[in-house]
Amino acid sequence: MTLGRGDGLPLEAGTPASSFTELLRSRGIGPRWDLAGRSAEGLEAPEGTTVLAFCYADGVVMAGDRRAVAGNVIAHRNVQKVFPADSFSAVAISGTAGIAIELVKLFQTELEHYEKLEGRRLSLSGKANHLAAMVRRQLPMAFQGLVVIPLFCGFDEVTGEGRLYSYDVVGGSYEETDYATTGSGGRDARLYLRTHYSADMSAEAAIDLAVSALVAAAEEDIATGGPDLLREIYPNVVTVSAAGFRAITADRVAAAARLALGGSS
Repeated sequence: MTLGRGDGLPLEAGTPASSFTELLRSRGIGPRWDLAGRSAEGLEAPEGTTVLAFCYADGVVMAGDRRAVAGNVIAHRNVQKVFPADSFSAVAISGTAGIAIELVKLFQTELEHYEKLEGRRLSLSGKANHLAAMVRRQLPMAFQGLVVIPLFCGFDEVTGEGRLYSYDVVGGSYEETDYATTGSGGRDARLYLRTHYSADMSAEAAIDLAVSALVAAAEEDIATGGPDLLREIYPNVVTVSAAGFRAITADRVAAAARLALGGSS
């Protein structure tokens, strides 16, 4: 007998759940998303800034800059913000970097745990709903200023199309039909996409557009890091299509970066 939980994961009768987190909680060792009554005031935890994603003809492309800031100081120049969730989906992070990266690791573990127990992948909408529940559970920390807001995308093997979801700070999940951005440079990246986006573009055109949108955001938002040709630090760019998750090589992203900066590819 399978009981619905409302967040995309079922509960099996007589077991804690097909959720790794619920299994931990049943043993009293579940992850805590709070500061145990302490205040986050005065903390300057590094924050990831700009990530974006949009649908193209064959799937979804997702990209993020590499900069993390602490107040008005650059804390890190080479932070990864785009990750595989599983072989057919990806997640990008903005907000408090350390918490966001741990959230992604837990999300990856949840999906792997579910697949091992059930013998199949969770549906794409189920993954999106479960990520929403995980963001909602860290709301106590958000109230203390430690906010995490992800983007999620994947290829729906049932409908044969790429799908994209955005979130808000309280765990609201919203399916987007075209593009989504978040982070400090999200507004500027979105304005760029609004002008240049086309749903029928190829994967190669989508990669170039993703990098160009991040460059446009970096020109307006000091917390967003543009491509650093000298240090060879380039945005994270991935695609998710019928072929699965694919991380775009540094050489290909570098060519897109040079093009976006006014040079030749």
